[in-house]
Amino acid sequence: MSFTALVTGASAGLGEEIARQLAALRVDLVLVARTERRLDAIAMQLRREHGVTVEVLAADLADADDLDRVAARLQTEEAPVDILVNNAGFGVLDPFERSDVEAERRLHEVLSWAPLRLSHAAIPGMLTRGRGWILNVASVAAFTPTGSYGAAKASVVSLSRSLNARYASSGVHVTALCPGLLQTEFHERMGPHLPALSPLAFADTRRVAREGLRAVYRGKPVVSADWRYRLSRPLTWILPDRVLERISAAGDHAPIAREKSA
Repeated sequence: MSFTALVTGASAGLGEEIARQLAALRVDLVLVARTERRLDAIAMQLRREHGVTVEVLAADLADADDLDRVAARLQTEEAPVDILVNNAGFGVLDPFERSDVEAERRLHEVLSWAPLRLSHAAIPGMLTRGRGWILNVASVAAFTPTGSYGAAKASVVSLSRSLNARYASSGVHVTALCPGLLQTEFHERMGPHLPALSPLAFADTRRVAREGLRAVYRGKPVVSADWRYRLSRPLTWILPDRVLERISAAGDHAPIAREKSA
């Protein structure tokens, strides 16, 4: 039986790694990102190395028409999508009181509205076929007071839990993958705006991708990727809000809110 996965934010970072691991499993792909040239190069390599079918769909998920085009691809029954990976994302660099409100709108449209819209498009067909997997890339920022980024990611976690609870018995599994710091282009773009961090703070992108795919296959609603973040997550349940706020604000503009590659 062949499977097809649609991966957003597939041109770099975690999204690209997830696409590569799926291709290695002989899963056909639909790659979505804004930069068509980069997608074409990745698609060509994956076709050559793994013999899979790879479609390229250039789209800006903050653009309503582009988002609708991606949703329409998920609803195409002639070439159904079995696995949806909502990974696209970016961070707003400025603190909330100085940020551009248009940038904040785009942030929430890409991080929280797009996963909801695309899941809404994909689930009816998955239910009809009796199988489907949705991996929503959230963040450990969802569990701490980390501004608008954490708020958007918290909505992704809540959405994933509710959809998995509703549809898992029908064969459709939804998982929120919550990574911490990853050594990807996302952080490279932030450059001098981030404080100096030990290499030990960064999780391995390949491991995080592997853990996310394994979790959605096993039907887990939420997974905190990488051992160091799994160990620290219980602290978010027991520490007072004022302490979490102080930790989250440490450094330059709460850097934990910008850990995932677009």
